[in-house]
Amino acid sequence: MAKPYPFSAIVGQDEMKDALLMAAVEPALGGVLVFGDRGTGKSTAVRALAELVPELTSTRGCRYNCDPDHPAEPCPVCATAARSERIKRRAPMVDLPLGATEDRVCGALDIEKALVSGERAFEPGLLAKAHRGFLYVDEVNLLEDHLVDLLLDVAASGVNVVEREGLSVRHPARFVLVGSGNPEEGELRPQLLDRFGLSVDVSSPRDIASRIEVLKRRDAYEHDPEAFHETWAKDEKRLASRIVAGRKAVHAVEVSERLMTMMAHLCMQLGVDGLRGELTLMRAARAKAALARRTEVTLEDVLAVAPMALRHRLRRDPLDEAGSKTRVDRAISEVAGHA
Repeated sequence: MAKPYPFSAIVGQDEMKDALLMAAVEPALGGVLVFGDRGTGKSTAVRALAELVPELTSTRGCRYNCDPDHPAEPCPVCATAARSERIKRRAPMVDLPLGATEDRVCGALDIEKALVSGERAFEPGLLAKAHRGFLYVDEVNLLEDHLVDLLLDVAASGVNVVEREGLSVRHPARFVLVGSGNPEEGELRPQLLDRFGLSVDVSSPRDIASRIEVLKRRDAYEHDPEAFHETWAKDEKRLASRIVAGRKAVHAVEVSERLMTMMAHLCMQLGVDGLRGELTLMRAARAKAALARRTEVTLEDVLAVAPMALRHRLRRDPLDEAGSKTRVDRAISEVAGHA
């Protein structure tokens, strides 16, 4: 099976790539929503990102992908972690299909064990597999309501609770939620929209040179994937190193009182409900600074991440026909002018 297309070989789409890198550095951001035309590299970028993040340490045989140093209480494998073998593995990238059943997503009774041995055992679902990794939902705006409700509960608590068929199971389910879709095919429910930390819009390249470069790179990749990966190996290694360094440094990055005040003013100016806007702004600015190997957030960091952190949190204003990006840019100009 060929490796995914290299992340660093993606032409343009800088805002989308920045958002995904920040989410990889700071999982607490809440994930990334990518809306745009078909064929603009949305799913390509998401799958490529999983190849860059550092490997995880887990226990061989663990079906919940637990952290061996902080195992899930019900995990029978990790309960004997001292005698179990620790292994390195790639961070999981799990696809959530639109037609998936609730049992497939959250887990259910293991029918095979029940029929063969009469044992009542739990078969973990996609949420367990995605723990400590990425859960990707393509065409997220077409996701069925019952799955949206399930995702909202798990995203809020970080725990998946299954109560059915005589089973009562709780296991950790913390993941970076990444959704993509075409806005022409339907809107996302406001409750789920608010759960995404960052939102970006992508479109097809507008200049001939970029479109030709996309064609050349894609053709080279499809003709000889191994050679293409070798060409981009150094760039991928540098990018992976930035993510590793960023993860280690992000929580030590300082945010000044002046910039926190500016973030609060910006969210108030835009009428953003709650405090999730300010928290996301702060976390995203820290992640951006950490990726650049800086120890303090700058005004430029805040201004760069503000559109993607706030544009999907705006209330609809029937008296303002400007798009969300225009409204955010306008508010940034007003607030930054007084910063």
